[in-house]
Amino acid sequence: MHPLLRLIATQPQLLVDHAEAYGDLLAEEIGHVSSAWKLRTLLYAAALCSVVVATVLAGVALMLWAVVPFSEMHAPWALVAAPLLPVVAAIWCLVEARKETGTGFDNLREQVKADMGMLREVSAP
Repeated sequence: MHPLLRLIATQPQLLVDHAEAYGDLLAEEIGHVSSAWKLRTLLYAAALCSVVVATVLAGVALMLWAVVPFSEMHAPWALVAAPLLPVVAAIWCLVEARKETGTGFDNLREQVKADMGMLREVSAP
């Protein structure tokens, strides 16, 4: 008789506990993956908002540059600095969103491999 069938027949509670542990591990992995997706979505949304703000500020700076003579400007560097800050924020958000956080479900995959290896050892003649 195969050892797994013997275990099912004699100690079914062990298999139930093992299945429950798999369920807990799956729930934990789903929590990690969903929180990573939420963070990535928020970072992309912040990057998009920063690009929109930078575009509006660049448009205003362009209009001010066209209307006000350069000799009368008190701080012409501000026309460049104002849209530059949201651009830097957008670039930072994009870099953070694109960071590799793992493939997800790594712990579950490793546990399945370990269990399959253990089953192969028990089944080997």
